[in-house]
Amino acid sequence: MSWWQALILGVVQGLTEFFPISSSGHLQLVPWLFDWNELESQSVGTAFDAALHLGTLLAVVVAVRSDLVSLITSGVRYPFASAATRATLAHGRLAWLYVLTAVPAAAVGVFFDDVIAEQLGGPVVIAVSLIGFGAVLWWADRRSSDRVAEQLSTRDALLIGAAQVLSLNPGTSRSGITMSAMRALGYGRAAAVRMSFVIGVPIIAGAGVWKVAGLIADGVPEGLASAMLIGVTTAAITGWLAITALQRLAARSDFNIFVVYRVALGIAVLGVVASGVR
Repeated sequence: MSWWQALILGVVQGLTEFFPISSSGHLQLVPWLFDWNELESQSVGTAFDAALHLGTLLAVVVAVRSDLVSLITSGVRYPFASAATRATLAHGRLAWLYVLTAVPAAAVGVFFDDVIAEQLGGPVVIAVSLIGFGAVLWWADRRSSDRVAEQLSTRDALLIGAAQVLSLNPGTSRSGITMSAMRALGYGRAAAVRMSFVIGVPIIAGAGVWKVAGLIADGVPEGLASAMLIGVTTAAITGWLAITALQRLAARSDFNIFVVYRVALGIAVLGVVASGVR
């Protein structure tokens, strides 16, 4: 893998992990479109996926570090506190509900990883998913709502977790489907965006650990270390920029720009497939 391929994929991962446009879909579409055959190697793919996930994990941890510190410290105390003390640990309760949102997708990912890799993905599936779940995002974002994170319930956490299972399909988008679910449940746009970042930490960290385990088992392919460093760095920087931009957009606008992008890209990919160019 060349340095410029690593740079491009790092930028793609950083932007698409947090923008609701599907990182897994883009990371399949870019090599497919440009015919980067070297990425078809399982060892190279595993190593580079691990690097990209570490980069975006670093970005989101830095961006929401104040939330994470409060959630972790309160969350650790919460199970051992008295009923009276628990009432003062609102973030402790919220921390465990955030963890709950990660359980369904984590369980499905662990037990059905091979099936997902073999049966899902491909340009047509990704294109249809971009369009279909773009429509879901548009519908959910039309709702007038103002709920905040502190109002998260166990029912909501389970529903958001169930929605995240759909993000295992390339083209759905983890951030997109979680924000769609939260908007449909009545959460304000800014709250849904911020919550999607925090909720994403266990999932991104889990994916990173899973990929790193595969990397350790396979070993780092020779000559890939520099490309991985470039991937980690660019994914971290662009991921942080994407988080900042999305929070600013959510404060003053809707998600229509992402809906239009998803539909346009999906139609373009279907056109390329139909033409036989790729």
